[in-house]
Amino acid sequence: MSDAYSPIPELNLLKAFDDTCTDFYSPGFELRPYHHGVGWTDPDNPEFEDRVLAFAQATTSGSRYALWRCDDRADLATLPVLFLGDEGDLYITAHDLRELLWDLLDEDSGEPAPDREEYRTTRRAYHTWLQQNFGSTPPTYDRSPMEEHGWRFADWLLSVGEKDAADLVIESLELLEVPRL
Repeated sequence: MSDAYSPIPELNLLKAFDDTCTDFYSPGFELRPYHHGVGWTDPDNPEFEDRVLAFAQATTSGSRYALWRCDDRADLATLPVLFLGDEGDLYITAHDLRELLWDLLDEDSGEPAPDREEYRTTRRAYHTWLQQNFGSTPPTYDRSPMEEHGWRFADWLLSVGEKDAADLVIESLELLEVPRL
């Protein structure tokens, strides 16, 4: 058995960096055990849990990030990233893991940034790490993650019996005026 954090090289690189940190590098973000149960559906839904690979806390209040195993591709880092809110929010927040890693630099994430030098130093180190491992600029996409994957995600949620979750996603898609293609 491997000692790796996950089967995803990008997450393993992040875990190695994370292990050297003495403070947060993004407000509210904290790695959690990889695919160690999502606990977002009630009662637990094994079809949902098998395809939703949780890996991090997204906010200080307990929201999570997870990869949505929308298909059986080999490169798990290219899967869409979900935001599973502690207050019931559910949406696709990034096209893939690399986009999320860049999004962690967003100063307007909704979480208050700590006002301490150690945090600022760790954040600068994260930015340097990100550029060294994934290039100097974030990836770009023609459409938002919800436009790209939202309707397919809603349909999948319905197929695994998560009607309430699907309704949340559909409501978001309708508010964003995302057409069903």
